[in-house]
Amino acid sequence: ACGFCDIDFAASPKPLESDEPERVADSVLQLGLNHVVITMVARDDLPDGGAAHLAKIMQAIRKTTPHATIELLTFDFGGNWEAVDVVLAEKPMVFNYNIETVRAFTPRVRHKATYERTLELLAHVKKRGKHRFLKSGLMVGFGESKEQVHEALSDLHGIGIDIVTIGQYLQPNHRKLLVKEFVTPEQFEEYAAYGHSIGIPHVYAGPFVRSSYNADLLKNQALGLS
Repeated sequence: ACGFCDIDFAASPKPLESDEPERVADSVLQLGLNHVVITMVARDDLPDGGAAHLAKIMQAIRKTTPHATIELLTFDFGGNWEAVDVVLAEKPMVFNYNIETVRAFTPRVRHKATYERTLELLAHVKKRGKHRFLKSGLMVGFGESKEQVHEALSDLHGIGIDIVTIGQYLQPNHRKLLVKEFVTPEQFEEYAAYGHSIGIPHVYAGPFVRSSYNADLLKNQALGLS
């Protein structure tokens, strides 16, 4: 029900599929993946937000493809830090939760998630230290100012972010928020330069960038392999 994504809302979601961890692991094996990004819809209908299910998926992947590195892109689990800890116990290499937009636009762009809770979640993950890299991302083109993007980058740096992605928002259907601006490549370069200047190790910014786009490349850059 957010303002930017094209995912159906279900008042009564279907139960979790008990064989999904094995099916995901089999897909990873058949595709020969070296880096796996696991994302999810928000399952706030479940007491743990689906955390135990995510843990089982990671366990299954490691049984069939032990060399594959894992990146998680989750929702905020409604601020349930115990659920987050269930996921972190599996030690994903990359933990990603997107801040999505600047502070001022968050109430209009996002549904239940808030700007402050996003920072709290990322700070919690950083404190636990069960991951290798902490990642977040935001979209631009909603009409935000350069100063507002700088503020978001500064806030992410303040909680110790390792990787930030910045990409152009595109309207998924006619009912979603309108694109107010197509940000220039030069402005994306400025955002990346600003992020680096304040100490964010890795900032990947450009019109086609998405949170999982070239995820393996970003992971390798963070590891110093490329």
